[in-house]
Amino acid sequence: MALLPRSPAEFGSARYWDRFFRQRGQRPFEWYGAFPELCPVLHKYVRPRDKVLVVGCGNSELSEQMYDTGVCEDIVNIDVSDAVIRQMQERSGSRRPKMSYVLMDMLQMDFPDAHFQVVLDKGTLDALLTDEEEATLAKVDQMFAEISRVLQVGGRYLCVSLAQAHVLKKAVEYFSQEGWVVRVHQVAGSGDKQQFVLPVFVYVMTKFRKIPGSAPQILEICPEEQDKPMRVESSEQLVAAVKDRQHYALLCSQLSKTPCREQVSLDLCDKESGKPRYTLNVVDSPSVKPSRDNHFAIFIIPQGRETEWLFGTEEGRRQLASSAGFGRLVTVALHREQHYEGMAGIQAELSGKVMELAPPGLPARQQVPFLSVGGDIGVRTVRHCDTSPLSGEYVVEDVKGDGASYFRRLIFLRNRNVVQSEARLLVPTPLPGQKKRRKDKKKPSPAEPPAAIDKSYLCCEHHKAMVAGLCLLGGPDPLPGASLAVLVVGLGGGSLPLFVHDYFSQARVAVVEIDPSMLEVATRWFGFSQGDRMQVHVSDGLDYVAKLAAEAPAQYDAIMFDVDSKDLTVGMSCPPPAFVEKPFLQKVKTILKPEGVFVLNLVCRDARLKESVLATLRDVFPLLYTRHIEGEVNEILFCQPSPEGRRDPTELGARARVLEGALREPGHPWDSSYVLADMVQAVKIL
Repeated sequence: MALLPRSPAEFGSARYWDRFFRQRGQRPFEWYGAFPELCPVLHKYVRPRDKVLVVGCGNSELSEQMYDTGVCEDIVNIDVSDAVIRQMQERSGSRRPKMSYVLMDMLQMDFPDAHFQVVLDKGTLDALLTDEEEATLAKVDQMFAEISRVLQVGGRYLCVSLAQAHVLKKAVEYFSQEGWVVRVHQVAGSGDKQQFVLPVFVYVMTKFRKIPGSAPQILEICPEEQDKPMRVESSEQLVAAVKDRQHYALLCSQLSKTPCREQVSLDLCDKESGKPRYTLNVVDSPSVKPSRDNHFAIFIIPQGRETEWLFGTEEGRRQLASSAGFGRLVTVALHREQHYEGMAGIQAELSGKVMELAPPGLPARQQVPFLSVGGDIGVRTVRHCDTSPLSGEYVVEDVKGDGASYFRRLIFLRNRNVVQSEARLLVPTPLPGQKKRRKDKKKPSPAEPPAAIDKSYLCCEHHKAMVAGLCLLGGPDPLPGASLAVLVVGLGGGSLPLFVHDYFSQARVAVVEIDPSMLEVATRWFGFSQGDRMQVHVSDGLDYVAKLAAEAPAQYDAIMFDVDSKDLTVGMSCPPPAFVEKPFLQKVKTILKPEGVFVLNLVCRDARLKESVLATLRDVFPLLYTRHIEGEVNEILFCQPSPEGRRDPTELGARARVLEGALREPGHPWDSSYVLADMVQAVKIL
């Protein structure tokens, strides 16, 4: 500890450095960045015939190694410590005749103007710029001015640094304003030998003559895994890019030393576009007993299945990791904007990067398995992309589900891990005696008409529960032939209103949708259509209900709310908060028949907000049932305006079986994977 300064200001003191090097003796002191790590960058920017100045040389071996390996020989080393200069003169002696050590202050150098092609600084700027006090910044300005003076036009100032934000920002702003080209290289680490957890960077500032006026700044970053630099628009963006890499290095260091108690998520971005290419989640399973072969594995989530509970939730991924039997599992989600060359291509691309996330205790040269469902990366075909003023960017895509089924999905990209609407696609089957057509080599164009939609199938569990809620309607037998007036607020892909329309032959369905783009999407891509018994009103649901309450009360047997919130800052994503405020709910009650049912899809992660919503609903509707959707946040609420219609779950189950039996009549295909009685027998009465 005696070697450390009492205050950061002593880093700029010659007396401190004299004492430091006398106490340390002949042992070389490398702040950071050993020669093997720096060598690729030095070879790139230092030519053998260059005249090189090393400022603040200390007793680092860097100059000697550059000389001995032929990087260059004409090197002048300067330092303010007389002790270290004499030490280095003795150490180098006559073995390196073209290299010299000179006692000199870099703030006041004796060299003539434009004397060097390269100025090399290894940690000196970091040592000087310990704070942002006025006196410190004045010294740094003086240092930069002297470096600029002694460098030739076209010369390079190479600064090896840990790139603290204030240090990088100062260097970038100073030299870019002088018209220099600024490029930041991340230096490859040396694994366990690296003294610092933070990565090392080299700022490469190339001197150009300053052009009068406002010349554009040229700022670039070159990550360690690639030679091609990436252009950034501002010093703030450059500092942010460096900070991202520092945070990643800290994360990798922590993961290599201790198991992670909470799941860690990070994006790996495409080198060309900068857009996310892979989303990684690191999941540790403390219950798994470690052995040689079960330390670490990578799981590639098939395209289009990243929204499923098993892959898209923390609890699901925890279950996946435990059942896979590995101490640490990294799940990898593939992004829809990217192209992938199969499992082998993904493995080749990720192998080096995922090893940085390896757990402690992983045996050396251990083979890390890449896992997936069925050994492939799934199928995803984007059919349509567009932007809505109300819903933002969205995509319609076809994905392969578990097994041979294909599904069409509507995804809002502001919340890309949530499926907004989903429908199963009908796969054409050949007639008896008809041969299967050979696969066309030509891929289908997204502009082609969409494949047929299976309107008999409700993909979403909460939609199944909402339909089952119709069992609460009055009358001895809730048969599909009954004349019903149904209001659905929120169209999406149209699956819910379509199902009600098709299976309840006398139902009149009114749909309210605020976004006209969604009506176009539902019609073009999800088989939705309007008719005598199905009408869509493009309007704000709040305004539409308020108008009905004033003009035509008590007209609907069932009202269904399946509308998402555009405000992601609220802990409730469905419905928007205004839809569950007491004055509006009273208007909903006004347009509902006395024996009717109001069905609400509630998605709320805020426990206090959820309790507040339930309390408000109880104030307005005397009879309230709730049905939690297993494995999801969704909760379906069935609200009735009169307590006289109360039925226990057993009775509801019996009514559901009657309803389902009628729905299974000939000509009405029905998927056997769900049963209405199962949906309502699990309700709770609040």
